[in-house]
Amino acid sequence: MSTFISFDNVKMTNLGESLGKEILCTNDTGAYCSTTIVGCNTRKYHGLLVVPIPELDNELHVLLNSLDETVIQHGAEFNLALHKYQGDHWSPNGHKYIRSFEWKAFPTTVYRIGGVLLQKEIHFRRSESRVIIRYTLLDAHSPTTLRLNPFLAYRSTRTFTHRNNVCNGTTHEIKNGVKMCLYKGYPDIYMQTNKKAEFHHVGDWYMGFDYPVERQRGWESNEDLYHPGYFEMQIKKGESICFSAGLTEIQPSNLKRIMDVDETDTERLDSFYNCLYHAAHQFRIHKGGENYIIAGYPWFKCRARDLFVAMPGLTLSLGEPATFELYMKTAAKALTSIVEDKPVEVEIYETDKPDTLLWALWCIMQYYRHHDRKKAIELYGDLVCKIMDYIFANKHKNLFLHDNGLLYSNGKEEPVTWMNSTHDGKPIVPRSGYIVEFNALWYNALRFYAEMLNDMSRHDEANKINILSEKVERSFQYVFVNDNGYLYDYVDGQMVSWEVRPNMILAFALDYSPLTKEQRKRALDVCTRELVTPKGLRSLSPKSGGYRPYYAGVQWDRDESYHNGTAWPWLTGLYLEAYLKIHKMSGLSFIERQMVGFEEELFYHGLGSIPEMFDGNPPFHGRGGISFAMNVAAIIRAIRLLDRHHEQ
Repeated sequence: MSTFISFDNVKMTNLGESLGKEILCTNDTGAYCSTTIVGCNTRKYHGLLVVPIPELDNELHVLLNSLDETVIQHGAEFNLALHKYQGDHWSPNGHKYIRSFEWKAFPTTVYRIGGVLLQKEIHFRRSESRVIIRYTLLDAHSPTTLRLNPFLAYRSTRTFTHRNNVCNGTTHEIKNGVKMCLYKGYPDIYMQTNKKAEFHHVGDWYMGFDYPVERQRGWESNEDLYHPGYFEMQIKKGESICFSAGLTEIQPSNLKRIMDVDETDTERLDSFYNCLYHAAHQFRIHKGGENYIIAGYPWFKCRARDLFVAMPGLTLSLGEPATFELYMKTAAKALTSIVEDKPVEVEIYETDKPDTLLWALWCIMQYYRHHDRKKAIELYGDLVCKIMDYIFANKHKNLFLHDNGLLYSNGKEEPVTWMNSTHDGKPIVPRSGYIVEFNALWYNALRFYAEMLNDMSRHDEANKINILSEKVERSFQYVFVNDNGYLYDYVDGQMVSWEVRPNMILAFALDYSPLTKEQRKRALDVCTRELVTPKGLRSLSPKSGGYRPYYAGVQWDRDESYHNGTAWPWLTGLYLEAYLKIHKMSGLSFIERQMVGFEEELFYHGLGSIPEMFDGNPPFHGRGGISFAMNVAAIIRAIRLLDRHHEQ
């Protein structure tokens, strides 16, 4: 059976294609291993061992940047590595030896050098911060030597390292390897092989590594890497040699067994759904006794809005309600701190944003609706009541309940919605006042709250909430519906945003809509005509004068484009929900066609996952973070939505 994600030597040796394809392997501490499929690091976030070091800061740090392999036969050396250096120099061009790449349990590359056929598999352990690289000599007709050259960075993913006199290049011998620590405050790195090897100390700097992705983004792009020395050993035909780099010493003889056991337990990336299933698990981290869902890789942390948008798709849609409960237990601590006006002590960022509570209510509603109503009330009933009372009492510093029943938020000076790009601290898209998705979420939350109160036999309170909901419904239609068939993006007094943006989709995608059926259909038609792409909903209609579809160039250009034309897959998930609500079974074929565009994306950018966003115009190139939680969650939810309709 053919491998789902695989590339032949034609694609691998074409750097125009292969350098844009990245692998990502993570563990539950937030550490990861990431590089391109040809092993050439193109961004400062790449590295084979990238780990959090809480003793230093709250950032990730690249310890082992790369590992160069050299095959030696009859005194001739063949270096299989590839690096980009300053001045557009590429060396040592080892990609020309690549025959194939495939991803089954592990990312696997096969090299051919004359009569030598060498297989390399990269494995990053889920249970600890350790990368293991297994080399298997598939074929050789004469004695073969394998040389492994590690390059160390020892720096934050947000900075670069350069040659200096502070670096401590001292190596200490351990079993089948060495340990060392370049700088005070950092942990030791333990580099070992399962087969006894000669370690030749070098202790030198390699200068001028260049990361073209950073240069394209307008950032510094050059650094130097420390080369402590190299491991050298004989390798026989059919033999496997494992190299390990981790934060602790390991028994070298266990490496082969660990690889075999982990290979059996590792999810296979052998289908569209299984790739997304694997990607969904990569966002989960355990830290300080708490459980988090991070917003994406390689540079995101756990952000409250992203957490609540993504959690149902990454747990409930996978049939894992216990996992939902686990992550909501930590999230509930942050929410409780907000409504009780206490400092948030768990590491969930941006919990104080005004729509966080609204998304949290939506998130809990998914558990209530699609898993267990009684248990939802038992676990989250008090929390829902506290959040609603907090909003009713106008205790939030920037979320105000007005007499018309709508919620108001001031976003003129700082961004308050998911469209949060800034310039000089000011929002580039200053959405302020009555914001359309806030009030769509609010209406949905009120109806959900009334439903829950009725289940709790608090019928009088539920009736009052339903009366308020009817008021909100009238106000929503009065404020947001316009004669052109779509919804204003926000309204602030005389300031009305006529721009066609995708945020209106929530008003007809959620379980409860404040719109009439005709209003929903007309607005959906506008979204379909102006915002839908094969890769997501555009953040702004092409008919707008401010439309900027390409997320490219220096930081300023990218910030301007971020929410002014780029396409976002997580919005497609909501759009497809709305489409099915309106078109019923006749919409299934359309939704299935939309899924095809995302299946194609698994072979580009971050392999097996969905990136942060796409250009709004063809060819809809993937941009930003290589794996984004809200997007993966939305596509999984869409797949489950299709499944439920097919089962009817």
